[in-house]
Amino acid sequence: MVLNLDFDTILVWLLVGLVAGFAASHTTLGHGLGLVGDILVGIVGAFIGGFLAGAFHWSITIVGHPIISAMVIAFIGAVILLAIVRILGMGRGARRRASWT
Repeated sequence: MVLNLDFDTILVWLLVGLVAGFAASHTTLGHGLGLVGDILVGIVGAFIGGFLAGAFHWSITIVGHPIISAMVIAFIGAVILLAIVRILGMGRGARRRASWT
């Protein structure tokens, strides 16, 4: 498999990551994570979603629109990532007040 990393490919990755991260952060957390945060969550989510799709042998295909199919897979992976982060308490609200105060 040859990976072609030209400017157009990186731009598409950023666009898919932004859309998927924005939708997932608003769905899971109720607020966005900022431009860079949404892009990073979307790109990492795309890797997680792609890995899980390959591991479980399922695919989402929207005929004629492969970018939307990639966004759906990235969105699913980003939601899983943010759910795990939220369950483990590694978000901004992880610092809790001591019980004696």
